[in-house]
Amino acid sequence: MIKFKYVILYVEDVEKSMNFYQNTFDTPIKFITPEKDYGELITGETSLSFASVSLASSNIKKGFLSSQSQEKPFGIELGFTTDDVEKLLEKAVKNGATLYEDMAVKPWGQKVAYIKDLDNYLVEICTEIQ
Repeated sequence: MIKFKYVILYVEDVEKSMNFYQNTFDTPIKFITPEKDYGELITGETSLSFASVSLASSNIKKGFLSSQSQEKPFGIELGFTTDDVEKLLEKAVKNGATLYEDMAVKPWGQKVAYIKDLDNYLVEICTEIQ
């Protein structure tokens, strides 16, 4: 059996990044290593995880692009659904995120907005697709 179990974001400060997601999206911390170089948040069956850039570099010998090395975010996004996009968007910005695209209503009725998190990763805040 194969399961999609986690997404790992490579970040400078694992604890700070995890706290942003916990405080903004109400995702409880599952665990963080004593060295604070890896941690996981409870987000359902698939965990949102964080690894320090130095830990990631020790595992990925050929290197990788850091999210901080780009002015624009990578061409990938994390998505969080909510009944109140405006409220969650305001909370995210208050917690340090940068508004990237204002909220818009799609032709099918879905509300969608985009932020960049503390580490320059793109996050979509939206309502469920009906």
